[in-house]
Amino acid sequence: MLQPIVWRYAFLVRYSMILVALATVATVARAEQSSSVAGTADQALLDAREARMKWWREARFGMFVHWGLYSIPAGQWDDRKWTRGGVEWIQLKAGVSADEYAQRLVPQFKPSPDFARQWAEVAKAAGCKYVVFTNKHHDGFALHDSDTTTFDAKDVTGRDLHQEIVQAIRQAGLKVGVYHSLWDWHHPDAYAGSGAVNVRGTSMKGREPKRYVAYLHRQVEELVSNYGPFDVLWFDYSSRTYQGKSWQADELLRMIRKHQPQVIVNNRLYRSAEAGWGDDWAKKRQTLDPRYGDFTTPEQHIPEGASPDVDWETCMTMNTTWGYSQHDHAWKSTSTLIRNLIDIASKGGNYLLNIGPKADGSVPEESIVRMREIGQWMDWHGESIYGTKASPFAQTPWGRCTQKQLADNTTRIYLHLFDWPQAQKLSVPLGNQVTACRLLGETPRQLDTERDQHGIQIQLSGKAPDTIASVIALDIQGLPETLPADSKP
Repeated sequence: MLQPIVWRYAFLVRYSMILVALATVATVARAEQSSSVAGTADQALLDAREARMKWWREARFGMFVHWGLYSIPAGQWDDRKWTRGGVEWIQLKAGVSADEYAQRLVPQFKPSPDFARQWAEVAKAAGCKYVVFTNKHHDGFALHDSDTTTFDAKDVTGRDLHQEIVQAIRQAGLKVGVYHSLWDWHHPDAYAGSGAVNVRGTSMKGREPKRYVAYLHRQVEELVSNYGPFDVLWFDYSSRTYQGKSWQADELLRMIRKHQPQVIVNNRLYRSAEAGWGDDWAKKRQTLDPRYGDFTTPEQHIPEGASPDVDWETCMTMNTTWGYSQHDHAWKSTSTLIRNLIDIASKGGNYLLNIGPKADGSVPEESIVRMREIGQWMDWHGESIYGTKASPFAQTPWGRCTQKQLADNTTRIYLHLFDWPQAQKLSVPLGNQVTACRLLGETPRQLDTERDQHGIQIQLSGKAPDTIASVIALDIQGLPETLPADSKP
């Protein structure tokens, strides 16, 4: 009797082992299939991102516009004046309550009939490829027609100013970007107190932030639903205390992608290393997980190093304020602005240059002049900016460099000379064969080259054709083969 029992027991054990093995195989197969599906989904997301980023990477130059109720005080509240710094924050700087701010400024908000057309003309004249404008800044006043509030331009002026601006930008053939603040100094349930950006004296007492977050989502959904396709959504900004989950950012991004899969979104819904943020501003664009945004946003400075795998955009003012100030006269020169553009392009980034229109929407003359002069330089040298990639060189003591790949295995190297060589010779540390070399500008001409142990020697003559930046287009065979650089220009 024992042998049959032992045999049956052994059979059951082996049978159970077979079932476990089959179950394991099935589990592994499902995991591999799931992993494959996830990998395919991830690749699809990456492919979609590459497609939407293509125009932005080629554009290199955009115009930022800060304009709203804060433009009315023009840097002064009663007897207090601000000569430097962002006066679009004047409500916070002056410690003005939401009610007083609205009661004083709303009756004075009277935009001119054609202000939006002037904005588009200024951007076009400068050579910008896109315009990002403040639909809602931190004061909470929205330019679009919102069903969530009466604190918007349509209820105040009877005009949908958002629609006017979008239409003017599109008619100029430019891409449309919309700035929308995450903070709101007008909404009674918005974040306040410690860790928040809000007016002094406010706190979280009696506030229901869930109501504000729902309000924020509804306003963003109005933007992505009611005005047709647009190109950039520029959020501003997260603090260390309030970021990501505080805005229900993941859900917000899913809603945005549902309505506008092509729109490019910056990284300011989050404040983490994965989103491109670090303790050092200059390191902020070194890493970026695309789940947290499409590009990083250095502000008022140009980062030192290059991160070729990270898309980034430096936003910068012409003086020291984003919103209009009658008291800020610290205007950057046109030379500085153009060289900033070149420097940024040479590191693989975009330049978002700000204008701060006056209360009626008109652009200050100082901004018009500078944008026009930038455009004049771009007319002759724009090809050295648009569609280019970062410099192949670690150092360029004579200026900056950009490059682009052409057909027939040719690379065009753009050499931006800030300092014209006194020896009338430019040494370029490349081991490639030269196929063409010419000087860009109003009177372009071919330049002779020769080879020596230091690389390519370009023969120059006379004075610099452009006092800001003269540009040489050097065509070489293949990808750049850099050599140890000669320290002398």
